Amino acid sequence: MSGLPRTLNPILATQTFEGVAARLATSILVTADEHGKLVPDLASEVPTQANGGISPDGLTVTYHLRRNVRWHDGVPFTSRDVRFSYEAILNPNNDVISRHGYDDVRSVDTPDDATVVFHLKKRFAPFVATVFGESDSPYGIIPEHVLGKYKSLNDVPYNSKPIGTGPFRVVEWKRGDRIEYAAFDGYFKGKPGLRKLTIRLVPDENTEITLLRSHEVDLMLEASVSAYKLLRTLSGIRLALTPINGYEGVLMNVARGPTSDLRVRRAISLALDRNTLAKTLTYDSGTPAIADQPRELWAFDPTLPVPRYAPDEARRLLAAAGYGPNGKKLSLGLYFDQTTAVNRTTSVQLQSALAAIGIDLQLHPQLNTVLYAAYGAGGTLTQGKYDLALYPWFAGIDPDDSSQFTCDARGANGYNQSGYCSAAMDAAQADALSEYPKPARKVAYAKIQRLLLSDVPIAFLWWPRNVFPSNPALRGFAPNPVNEAWNAWQWTLQP
Repeated sequence: MSGLPRTLNPILATQTFEGVAARLATSILVTADEHGKLVPDLASEVPTQANGGISPDGLTVTYHLRRNVRWHDGVPFTSRDVRFSYEAILNPNNDVISRHGYDDVRSVDTPDDATVVFHLKKRFAPFVATVFGESDSPYGIIPEHVLGKYKSLNDVPYNSKPIGTGPFRVVEWKRGDRIEYAAFDGYFKGKPGLRKLTIRLVPDENTEITLLRSHEVDLMLEASVSAYKLLRTLSGIRLALTPINGYEGVLMNVARGPTSDLRVRRAISLALDRNTLAKTLTYDSGTPAIADQPRELWAFDPTLPVPRYAPDEARRLLAAAGYGPNGKKLSLGLYFDQTTAVNRTTSVQLQSALAAIGIDLQLHPQLNTVLYAAYGAGGTLTQGKYDLALYPWFAGIDPDDSSQFTCDARGANGYNQSGYCSAAMDAAQADALSEYPKPARKVAYAKIQRLLLSDVPIAFLWWPRNVFPSNPALRGFAPNPVNEAWNAWQWTLQP
């Protein structure tokens, strides 16, 4: 793993690799299999309207929990831990990056140790896939008996050595070097196939590839497209490309600065040759994006117009906004995660593309722990301290994108880090969230995608696929579209 985790507490995770590291030790209520189908985790079944888990009016969701679950310290897991975890996420003292879905809950009942009942303020169609599910913030359940005494969880010993109900327990986190796990034989789904597991924190992907080829490591987590260029030419490595609900884009600050002008945002979008960028930067592992929903997802609207590459029109828009040879010089800052090679290459190509329309683009590489930090931790994006940013987004199983684009998800309240706010968008999102049948939701998502193309809070570049290089001896690895560790207890290494 080339990233540097800040925490192993699942409710404080802000990056996907933190979620993977946390999931090895913790569990959620409902996960998804490798095909994206919802399957139970700590829940004994997936709540639906058909089985009575979701009430006819859509306002009550009941989970029946597995009864054979224990925490790593031997204490029984109960419904009280679910309620505590929910309360911890809503606790304003905790630097949780998103409370989306959780803040739609009116109350939580625990009638017995194996039952949790969520009463909703309003209908919320993605609830089961969002709340302690495979969402864009897949929060694991945390133990009340360990953490209930703290007013804030931001700086507690648990964050370095969590106690969970997952297939592996954390033995030691050697900062900047590795995280060591041991099998938890009391895991509720069965004894893990691996006796121990180590996440090595390697800052350089070329080193990771060397370690993989020598079988000193057996799996690369979140391999970049730059690594994919080399990996696809090597023998002795199994290479899997997994479709995901996500995109790579250029995030624009709608709330302040020059990019608050729609003409500037549209000009930037028109200056980008997505076909060339996707081909040269992803080596065909990604495909040119239209909007945020990928083609593979049921919510994608196939009638959407493809974003155009029209630099001449871009220059005219900038001139109308007062920039160019007869106006002011436009200088913008582009912020990006400096730890991945593709970001460094992309930033240079964007600098060239925008220079062609008269924009001076200043590059600002940052550590991912600063760029993606939560609002309370001073994150560059969450606090809106940027003009443009390279923005990789990995969403959950459900097409719900309201945490990125609604007015009330700005700042500390969600992932709306562009500061975009539109009454039309809020109305379309409300329809998408309140209607449980897919056909009605599909109509709402068609409106949402067209608004995104018109208002341009993000210029979508390409739809990526997750790249997973592994040792062919690693068996059972079958990542779902959100979290590759969902079935880590089934992984084995063949001699």
